[in-house]
Amino acid sequence: MRPPETPNGRPPVVMFAYRRPDHLRRTLAALAANDGASETHVILHSDGPRGAADAAAVKAVRKVAQEAVGSGAFGDFAIVAQDRNKGLAANIVDGVTAAMAAHGRAIVVEDDIVTARGFLDFMRAGLDRFEGDPRVWHISGWFYDIDPAGLPDYALWQVMNCWGWASWADRWQHYREDPQRIVRDWDRATRRRYNLDGAHDFFCQIEDNASGRKYTWDCFWYAAIFEAGGLCLTPTRAFARNIGLDGTGENCGPADMPALDTSRRFESFPPEIGESPEMVARVKAKVRLPMLNRAKRGVKLTLMSVAPQATERLLGAYGKLQRPS
Repeated sequence: MRPPETPNGRPPVVMFAYRRPDHLRRTLAALAANDGASETHVILHSDGPRGAADAAAVKAVRKVAQEAVGSGAFGDFAIVAQDRNKGLAANIVDGVTAAMAAHGRAIVVEDDIVTARGFLDFMRAGLDRFEGDPRVWHISGWFYDIDPAGLPDYALWQVMNCWGWASWADRWQHYREDPQRIVRDWDRATRRRYNLDGAHDFFCQIEDNASGRKYTWDCFWYAAIFEAGGLCLTPTRAFARNIGLDGTGENCGPADMPALDTSRRFESFPPEIGESPEMVARVKAKVRLPMLNRAKRGVKLTLMSVAPQATERLLGAYGKLQRPS
């Protein structure tokens, strides 16, 4: 039996913010416009400043959050404020783990994820529909900008997307951060399958964590799902958009994102939802790595297999040179 949910029986929305008040304001405004927002319990985890330079921005974020508390837009709004900086990955993992322990399932939104009107309804319906289906581990709100013509509205597939998502405690309990084990144990064929049959280099994030160049969390959640043979529910037209790919984020650089129809509502699921080979083929064509990047990646993997320690030292030195002073 799962733990009790919020007083009205709806899964909570767990949010994460750091030092971007304008992004948070836009994200909260979109979430408040969702169907069912006024009955939704929101828990916002506000990370602490890294130093004096961040203090004003963190304070501004908490002011925006306090405005949401008094707005009446949500059923309840709680703020978990950190005195010290935990870092994005630790803040998310700890916050999601706490919400799962308390409520059994949760919807997760970072401070730069603008959602369509039907996002919450889609997430809640997915959590209800697949709670008892052990194949399904994750629900994604965002999806790749592909042509949806002829595709089902919803499908199951292997890839985890974390720009607005949901899951259950009995799946999340398998989350582990052990990049060295994965790098050691996964052979080339396993890595290729994780990389959507070589279409996109998801695995590089695990390698970056193993070498200390990055500290992220989402690649490990995807790895947990992947190793269990789990599937992710996705819409073929997104219910969410990342507005943080403007150089202000912690782990992603600038990038253009297609517009989101924020008026889109969720109607219902069809009787059957399954895998869609055509959808996967279109995503592969969309994200497929350029040949030059693949060649570079192949050289790196070869060096790692021949002289892993020397390669890691070289990559670590290169990473330090790339960091701004």
